[in-house]
Amino acid sequence: MSSDLCCADEENSGDIGEDKTWAEVSCVIPVHESEDTNTLQNFSRENLFTLNDYLGFHTTDLSYSLSADQSQIVASCTAKTVGKMFPCAECGKQFTKNSNLFLHRRIHTGEKPYTCSECGKQFARKSGLDQHERSHTGEKLFSCSECGRSFMRKSFLSRHKIIHTGEKPFACSKCGKCFTQKHSLVEHLRIHTGEKPYSCSECGKCFTQKSSLVKHQRFHSGERPYPCIECGKCFITKAKLGDHQRSHTGEKPFSCSECGKYLITKAKLRDHQRCHTGEKPFPCSECGKCFTQNFDLVEHRRIHTGERPFSCSECGKCFIRKAKLQIHQRIHTGEKPFVCLECGKGFTQKSNLVKHQRIHMGEKPYACRECGKCFSRKSILDQHQLLHTGERPFSCPACGEGFRNKSRLLSHQVIHS
Repeated sequence: MSSDLCCADEENSGDIGEDKTWAEVSCVIPVHESEDTNTLQNFSRENLFTLNDYLGFHTTDLSYSLSADQSQIVASCTAKTVGKMFPCAECGKQFTKNSNLFLHRRIHTGEKPYTCSECGKQFARKSGLDQHERSHTGEKLFSCSECGRSFMRKSFLSRHKIIHTGEKPFACSKCGKCFTQKHSLVEHLRIHTGEKPYSCSECGKCFTQKSSLVKHQRFHSGERPYPCIECGKCFITKAKLGDHQRSHTGEKPFSCSECGKYLITKAKLRDHQRCHTGEKPFPCSECGKCFTQNFDLVEHRRIHTGERPFSCSECGKCFIRKAKLQIHQRIHTGEKPFVCLECGKGFTQKSNLVKHQRIHMGEKPYACRECGKCFSRKSILDQHQLLHTGERPFSCPACGEGFRNKSRLLSHQVIHS
């Protein structure tokens, strides 16, 4: 029984009478004004089950009486919970209170009587509307005693607190991985079962999480709800926006444990670490060549398919990679964004600047295995090694004479013209 029950004085038990089927009084159950008292006002010894209905989910050995104003029922009881008394006619779910059943029925009827005055969104419960309205006002009533962070919902605060305790009470029975929230475990289990219950109505692609489906559908709709306040560029997900914003701040929070290099995103760190491990998990189904990143595999496949999706608007030349197109377009614009600090010479590509800087530094990282001579560029080393092999890969189509490099061939062809 709740705190609404209180012990009655033994002297009040005289109101019950001499009938031995009525036990002595030990508890008082108040009738609140909010309760429906019609049944109780007509209460008599013959309708014991009506009292049981009022009690809802208790079974009792009852002694009861009504006071003069019928505002209290006096009962001697031994209460224990036996089940829920109000079943839903639609789905059979049971409730301890008729009011809860009333709210539940709105799931089946679709009734949403509470409307947000700001955006018009509707809710089945007032509590849902109250929580939603805080998203407009920014009000956060529930604050964490550990770190002071505030939340709009008490349930969000409860989830957050687990961060401080480190508790992960939900463990996967398959692999032992633990989670802070039950719904995270449910989603994780789909990795083992292969279940993908959320399918895209546009392309049929299936997902393990509803949130992944929502993000995917933005590719079809073109929706990019997260804009950068610095440059205005918009993104499909908040996480992508966060990654992008680091390009403005210069923040690189992810460091490699092997070499100490800092990266902007966790994904870039993961890709970088494969340089150390040698892992290349993305193989080409055509030629078997493997790649460290899926992005590189996608571009490589275009060699086999012949696809060149990036075309120059000036001359129509097409390229496999967008980066190659951007470099090519500098021929038309004359842009040379990579400038040597030593001599001021500009270059269209960073790689060409790096090669050029070796002239100033005297660096020659490419050594010939035959004679040990060193070179600043690999292309020059390759030409040099032809001296040792005797190979002449550039032949004149007019007379058949061979040359070690293309420039020699072009000079020779002047003779025939």
